[in-house]
Parts: sequence; structure tokens; C-alpha cells
Amino acid sequence: MNIKDLGGAALRHDTARMAILLALGVVVFGALTPRTFLTGLNLQSLSFSIPEIGILALAMVIAMASGGIDLSVVAIANLSAISIALVGQWGIDYAVHPIFLTLIAVPVSILVGIACGLVNGILVSAVNIRPILTTLATGSLFAGLGIAITNGKALYSLPQPIADLGLATLAGVPVTLILFAVVGLAVWFVLDRTTFGHRALLFGTNETSARYTGFSISKIHLQTYAFAGALAGIAAIFIVARAASASAGFGGSYIMLAITIAVLGGTDPTGGRARVVGCLLATVLLQVVSNGFNLLQVNPYIYQIIQGLILATFVTMSVGRRRARAPRPAPTQKETTHA
Repeated sequence: MNIKDLGGAALRHDTARMAILLALGVVVFGALTPRTFLTGLNLQSLSFSIPEIGILALAMVIAMASGGIDLSVVAIANLSAISIALVGQWGIDYAVHPIFLTLIAVPVSILVGIACGLVNGILVSAVNIRPILTTLATGSLFAGLGIAITNGKALYSLPQPIADLGLATLAGVPVTLILFAVVGLAVWFVLDRTTFGHRALLFGTNETSARYTGFSISKIHLQTYAFAGALAGIAAIFIVARAASASAGFGGSYIMLAITIAVLGGTDPTGGRARVVGCLLATVLLQVVSNGFNLLQVNPYIYQIIQGLILATFVTMSVGRRRARAPRPAPTQKETTHA
């Protein structure tokens, strides 16, 4: 069996594991709250809450694939959301047609996300600051910038088509959920079928080997964090569509949740392995658990404890797998003599 076969087997195992856990979660909460959990209204409400956190988790998958992390994705998403509201206010002031306004607001949101991501990429590649410190600092910077722009207040001036997106359905399925699946497919394609994806995963697997292959490590960092920023900009569209507002302080718990989803879905937090399908299933699973706990009126702090336990468990498992795969050092002359 070759390496590709082993990777395919691991992928199928991760996907099957997540599918089983998701099915188990649905069965358990369906049995505990049969009159509320499986109703069409609750399932539709659950579906509307999935896309925004799911796309932020995909951004985390991109960062982790190359051995990094992005703690600024929520702040970037909020800043992008604020840019949508500012474009909306400009449209109101100058009586711009809502469709034309949307065609401006969507690219602006994504471009703001890319610009913030490039700031992260430059600091990681050119200044050589570790990703966790870089994105912790820039996350605070972007959040502060958002507060300064809005004076700490929520903005409600959204282009009408984006506001309508938050309630739009197709055959009973939220349009945002369908778009989330499309975004997930695009991220899978980038990681699995493009040169950037292969190089990012190679760099995450073995940084030393990647440096000897001849491709630009700085370029990989820039592309990685720009891509993560673009996904945060896309998440902003879903956030304002569902919340009907933009705020610098939205989603305070989303960073922890996005990291947990990425790791639970099978992405190695130390780099070299990304699981997009697992991330999508993990997003649904954790939202099912959150929704089920709400219906059972469980203390929300219990859910945070469970998130922490899941993250600690799967990070430990990932580190253990990486150590098991690492080649053992050759015995020294002294050890050979004693043997």
C-alpha cells in the first residue's frame, strides 16, 4: 500500500467517524426532545446558524494546513461586516440601487478580508513572527479598528439583498446553507487540486523538507493568510445576513469554536493534514449539540467545557499521531557499541 492509499484510508476513516458522531447526536437529541428538536422550524433555525461559523472554521483549516493558526479571523470577519454596513450607508445617502449596492458590498467585504490576511502573511513571512503571536496581535488591532469606526455601536444599514439572504430558502433549505456547501467545495478544490494546496500541506508536514524543494515559503505564508482572510470576508456576508447588523464585538466565542471544529473534523493543528469534509460535518455536529443543549436548557457553560475537552482530546491525539509517524533518530556510536 502506498502513501496515497494510506492517506485515502485515513480520510475515509475521519469522514466515517464524523458521520457516525453526527448521526448519534441527531438520534440522542431527537430522543431527548422529540417534540422540538426534529421539528421543521427547529431544523431550519439550526441550518441558518451553521454557515457563518462553518466558513470561519474553514479559514482555520487553511491556516492549520501549513502549520499555522489564525486567531484574527473573527475580528477580520467583523471588520468586513462593518465595511458592508458602510457601503450600505453610502448607498442610502446617494440612493444607489440595492442590486448595484450588493455588487459593490460583497467584493469590498472579501477585499477587506484579503487585506487583513495579507497583513498577517507579511508579519509571519517577512518579520518572521510566529503565527499565533501575529494573529493574536492583529486580531486585537482589527477589533480596535472596528470599534473606532463604529464607536462601539452596531450598524444596521445593509444592502437589502444581503439582508434578505438571511431568511431566504430554496425548497425549504436555507440558501446560506447551500452557499456554505459551495464554499466548502471550493476550499477542498484549492487544498486538494492546486499547487498552493499541495505546497501548504507539504510545508505543514515538514518545514525543513519544504525549504529544500525550491518554492517560496514567503509566498505560501502570504497566500495562506490571504485565503483565510478572504474566507473571513465571505463569513461576514453570512453574519450580517443572519444578524441583520454589523458589530465589532460579534462572535466573541467563535474563535474557540472554529478551532474546535477544525481539529474535531480531522485537521492536524500542527500542520500537514486538512479535512474539509470533516470540518463541514464537525460544524453541523457542534451546532446540533449546541441546539440540543439549548432545548434541554443545559447551562451554556457546560457546552464551553465540552468544547474545551474535545479540543484538548483531539489535539493530544494529533500530536501523538505525528510523533508516531516521525522517523526515529539513528543510534549513536556509543549506543551501537553498548549494544
